[in-house]
Amino acid sequence: MKVKVIPVLEDNYMYLVIEEITREAVAVDVAVPKRLLEIVGREGVSLTAVLTTHHHWDHARGNPELARLRPGLAVLGADERIFSLTRRLAHGEELRFGAIHVRCLLTPGHTSGHMSYFLWEDDCPDPPALFSGDALSVAGCGLCLEGSAQQMYQSLAELGTLPPETKVFCGHEHTLSNLEFAQKVEPRNDHVRAKLSWAKKRDEDDVPTVPSTLGEERLYNPFLRVAEEPVRKFTGKAVPAEVLEALYKERARFEQAGEPRQPQARALLALQWGLLSAAPHE
Repeated sequence: MKVKVIPVLEDNYMYLVIEEITREAVAVDVAVPKRLLEIVGREGVSLTAVLTTHHHWDHARGNPELARLRPGLAVLGADERIFSLTRRLAHGEELRFGAIHVRCLLTPGHTSGHMSYFLWEDDCPDPPALFSGDALSVAGCGLCLEGSAQQMYQSLAELGTLPPETKVFCGHEHTLSNLEFAQKVEPRNDHVRAKLSWAKKRDEDDVPTVPSTLGEERLYNPFLRVAEEPVRKFTGKAVPAEVLEALYKERARFEQAGEPRQPQARALLALQWGLLSAAPHE
């Protein structure tokens, strides 16, 4: 399994997942279809399906044009509001693309129909991958727009049960600001400090910060650390869902107080990552 990380729009990511034996490919969150098809052609793969995490414009806007250009393409997701949806998926449903297994995990909170996708191959040394959309990002998570804090907590808790080596491919490049907030929450957390230093260097070099791993996220992502004493102390809450809700409010204040950040410039070409890679291949 090979993952192509494709920066698009202001700070979004779409992905192309390639099964290297059959050369079958699946796209995740198509925002710019022509860019995707350029990469599909260059890789010489057969695009068979689109997995959409949620219905928001910046994650699903490319579906209609892609469906027009590729008749018969399966467009899959959990929300009827997703553009050009051909089949609605259910929580726990499993799909198969060549040797790649896909487990569909309903993760409501950001939207009521948000679906995350857990991918793996049997008897493969590479770690599995999670395409988390706006449910979970590097050092943060998406706004809780259509659900309760309890729902979002349950969604994040479910994702947290996946293997720690799972690579996390999220929907946006928000890592630097997420880590700056995480440092405010836990100023003595050495993992936050180290990851922030690393992310600043990536930002200077205009290189994506995805993927992270779930194991890493548990060390510095405050939204996955609601049971930790420093995070509870920061929020003044003890019940996990209440801690999470307080974190959302504090994050909003943090963003309002900060200076506007210029969007990081995006490379025009896709960046290719193997699931075990530490740097782009191109």
